[in-house]
Amino acid sequence: MAASQRKRPGDAAVRRRSATKKQQIIALYQSGMTAIEDLAEMTNARPSYVATVLQTGGLLHGYFDLYTSTAHAMNVYAKRFVGQLGFKNEAAARRSTAILDRLYRQFEREKDRAGQHHTLSMALVMFDRARWTGMLREADIFRQWLIAHLTLRPAGVEAEVAPAPPPAPARDET
Repeated sequence: MAASQRKRPGDAAVRRRSATKKQQIIALYQSGMTAIEDLAEMTNARPSYVATVLQTGGLLHGYFDLYTSTAHAMNVYAKRFVGQLGFKNEAAARRSTAILDRLYRQFEREKDRAGQHHTLSMALVMFDRARWTGMLREADIFRQWLIAHLTLRPAGVEAEVAPAPPPAPARDET
């Protein structure tokens, strides 16, 4: 065997180091390491990235966070939002809040509080995604929608006065 064809110790390690993060994540997962946080630590990647790689590869189901695709349904409500919301510009954000509003009101008429909750959650996801990518005007459109809907009293719910908090203990200023 020619010297150039002989395997040298460490060749596999060099190949492993030159593998992409995506390849490393998939290889580690397929070898039995399935905990997202462990994979993230081993590959120096964020858990969201690890989950996205595994979901795209058809290896992971049922993991959701801010950055995983909304195309993977987390519940029965999620399919109503797939491909419907965006924030590439202010017009897209306004169209998105109109969709959010329509669905929120529909769930309200149906007294479906879980549907309303999912709608609020999707608005918060869009707000955070826009905000953390520097699209502050677009984020503000979602923020305003959230504030308006978080301050609404649900239909049929009487206002209750919350008990006053106990007074703060007096500080000894000696």
